[in-house]
Amino acid sequence: MGAFWQFAARLLRHKRQLAAALALALVSAGGLGAGLMALAPVLEVLLKRRESLGSWVAEHAPWVPGPVIDSLPSDPFSGVLLVFGGLLLLTAVGASANFGHQCTSLSLCTRVVAEIRHDVFKHAINLPLAEVNRRGASEFVSRIMRDTGELQRGLQALTGKTVAQATKGLAAFGAAIWFDWRITVVALVAVPMIALPLRKFGKRIRRGVRGALRAQEDLLRVSNESIQGIRAVKSSAAEGNAIERFDLANQEVLREELRVRVAQSLSSPVVESIAIFAVCCLALLAARQIFDGKLSFDTFVLSLAALGVAGGSLKPLTGLVTEIQASSAPAERLQELMSIPREDSLDRRKRAIPPHARELRFEGVSYRYPGAESEAVHRVSVVIGFGERVAFVGGNGCGKTTLLSMVPRLLDPSEGRILLDGADVREHSLRSLRSQIGMVTQDAVLIRASIADNIRFGLASASDEAVREAARRAHALSFIERLPKGFDTVVAEGGTSLSGGQRQRISIARAVLRDPRILIMDEATSQVDAESEDQINAAIREFGSTRTTLIIAHRLSTVLAADRIVVMDGGRMVASGTPHDLLASSEAYARVARMQLGA
Repeated sequence: MGAFWQFAARLLRHKRQLAAALALALVSAGGLGAGLMALAPVLEVLLKRRESLGSWVAEHAPWVPGPVIDSLPSDPFSGVLLVFGGLLLLTAVGASANFGHQCTSLSLCTRVVAEIRHDVFKHAINLPLAEVNRRGASEFVSRIMRDTGELQRGLQALTGKTVAQATKGLAAFGAAIWFDWRITVVALVAVPMIALPLRKFGKRIRRGVRGALRAQEDLLRVSNESIQGIRAVKSSAAEGNAIERFDLANQEVLREELRVRVAQSLSSPVVESIAIFAVCCLALLAARQIFDGKLSFDTFVLSLAALGVAGGSLKPLTGLVTEIQASSAPAERLQELMSIPREDSLDRRKRAIPPHARELRFEGVSYRYPGAESEAVHRVSVVIGFGERVAFVGGNGCGKTTLLSMVPRLLDPSEGRILLDGADVREHSLRSLRSQIGMVTQDAVLIRASIADNIRFGLASASDEAVREAARRAHALSFIERLPKGFDTVVAEGGTSLSGGQRQRISIARAVLRDPRILIMDEATSQVDAESEDQINAAIREFGSTRTTLIIAHRLSTVLAADRIVVMDGGRMVASGTPHDLLASSEAYARVARMQLGA
């Protein structure tokens, strides 16, 4: 349970709130203990029917001042009334303190888990792209949402009910010791008998929860794939297949969760049986002492009552222990995620890369994806001058996107290096490198927010005037102004309320706003109509005239607008030159031109 306790240690960062919760729990427990001890004079007065409250206090509490004893009622019944009135007052104080403790501890746990969720998301968003791709987005979302929720249950059990029940149980034990310490010591023998099965059940629960979380992760992945790809599901009439995949994942979740429930259900009956056995043994020993005249009956009743209250208070701890054990599995998964090195972990120690002004150089660059049999990019060397517009063409899977993804260090070369004006990009800070790069991909990523916020995504300080100018330069201003609320129009999730061409022009406006030295266009016109393509090409031509532009294209018009074409085939660069020269000299380019570019 090391991982759980490491996250639980974050509670100590909120010392005042934690101290307040503990203090309120102690007040509530103190009221219970005082109430139990107050039963002693009541029981003795009722059994002996002769002793006043004052005489009992004088005999059993000689430290109480005489004037206080004299002020107590001499009539036994009046003394009983006074004690019960005090008990009602203690009950009210204890209930108020208990409410305050629960409210404070729940607020504390909610705040701490929100901080943990923030840290986990921050860590995940800063992980290398290759790691995120390898694991899949659903795994990260599951851990950020589901695992932190399970961890919160354990923290609430620890700070809320556990503290409340433990303090009440200790207060009742204290009262039992005050009545007769010998009976209490004998009762403590049952504690190891209860702890052993709890430990075994806890291990089974932890393993079961870990399996359930993995199964829920798969269920989330299957659900996301089907819902996000609902267009493909419906167009392929694959609803039945989607439901079948979901049911298989759902059944696995059910199986794993039922394993956990069996262990959780067994723990309480086993502990109860052990407790009843211990009480029977205790009663037999006490009966022997009473018959031998070594123990008074009223002391035995009071001790047994106090131990019963202590047992009743500590009994829920068996369930709470299983909750904490169950929370250790998600805590381990969160800790495992947090232990993955972030791509910016060493960024603070690196110098900022100077502004790009001369050339971008690829020197023998290779890249192999984890688990792949062959390299996606193999020993590519090419020099691109500042301000040059270069188009990369080739068949699907030839390595174009992989190669250009290494410029902003979304991926790092397995071999070779990339130099920006002679500086190795891996030896300089990521932030300074990426601040010089604007990237527009085939699938424009838009968030559920206004168009203005989508354009300034990643550059929140940009003014409204700068956003408007970026939209104009991206040829997006005309359609934005026709929308009901203009720049304040809220975009649907994934940008589904806009056409493909409109989404791409907003994405280009986002890149324009950054005023990058390098512009990367990754098939930005592959899924738009001819009119949108013309406007996007015009935006690239106008905006890219004063910066290095790298273009991956499947459209002839985009390729012909380039100063130079780099032809890729099987991960290798096989040719470079102008369209006219390449048609005559490069069989690979001629093939691509015929099959993909329509030339």
